[in-house]
Amino acid sequence: MKILITGITGFIGGAVCEKLLERSKDSIVALIRPSTDKSRYEKFEQEGVNCKFVEMTNESAIQSLFDEFRFELVFHIAAIRGGRNFPKKDYFDANVNATKYIAKQCVKHKSKLIFCSSVGVFGAIPKELPPNENTLRQEDNYYHFTKIEAEKELQNLKSVGLKFVIIRPSITYGVGDYGFPYNLIKLVDSGLMLLPTKDIKINMADCKTMVQAFINAGNFDIPSGNTYNIADKNPVSIKKLVNFISNELKGKNYPKWKICPSFKFHFFEFIFSKIFKNELWKARIQLISRDWFYDVSPAEEEIGLKTHDTIPSFKYVIEWYQEIKKRKLVK
Repeated sequence: MKILITGITGFIGGAVCEKLLERSKDSIVALIRPSTDKSRYEKFEQEGVNCKFVEMTNESAIQSLFDEFRFELVFHIAAIRGGRNFPKKDYFDANVNATKYIAKQCVKHKSKLIFCSSVGVFGAIPKELPPNENTLRQEDNYYHFTKIEAEKELQNLKSVGLKFVIIRPSITYGVGDYGFPYNLIKLVDSGLMLLPTKDIKINMADCKTMVQAFINAGNFDIPSGNTYNIADKNPVSIKKLVNFISNELKGKNYPKWKICPSFKFHFFEFIFSKIFKNELWKARIQLISRDWFYDVSPAEEEIGLKTHDTIPSFKYVIEWYQEIKKRKLVK
């Protein structure tokens, strides 16, 4: 099968590409930004991925790429993630326009498109839990806005024959990602983590599960336009997760006295949102002080996703963190 994948230099895209390489009969082409450092894609080249250096915001270049290879399956995972210091135009071009250019070529060449969106279309904290397709979309930051718009572009092209599936990752944990899960471990290790008085439920996703979702979406015969929120099987108590991390790192529970009243979290959220205009820190505060979880049963039933609980699966990420810390101490 002729496959195009974008975003292999990122966390999820790279993991999906590694899984695709296990299928020796596939011909894999990866779209790489021309300015990308070679160290970020060299291992894939060595393993047989045909890396093409094309700006995905260049519509004519995308058209030429499709005309040359006539892809049967496309995994569009590349995006500018939230919290990055990029102009809004860059966000819109990369996350919306590039998606539209790729989707139009999928229509022309009858390629099946697996698109990586985000549970962020429902906002950092959904209006209802768990959210469904009727849940209000929230443009609470510009990244979420661009994912909402990208999904609209795909739905608009459904009427002209686009075959597509939307995968919406929750915050994903795994080896190699330095986002929220890594920083949560770091806060617990340093003793700087403050727990809310309320027992918050959160719902991250194991990267291994995420890869399975993308691969199965490509393999299964699914009605065009189906969408799947991907996360671990059940929400986990943030207090239980923090205690699990603390026990793995220090052999004991996290100190019970390190609690911050909920109103203080709301105050800090207001400060970062309205005064400092810092979307990243606003989201970080929300993620540890409010509930966020998703229904994964549609993905389990329709694309055969095998989910598991965050505890004890999260252990391998803690072990990776410990290895990094050990190397730093040795140096």
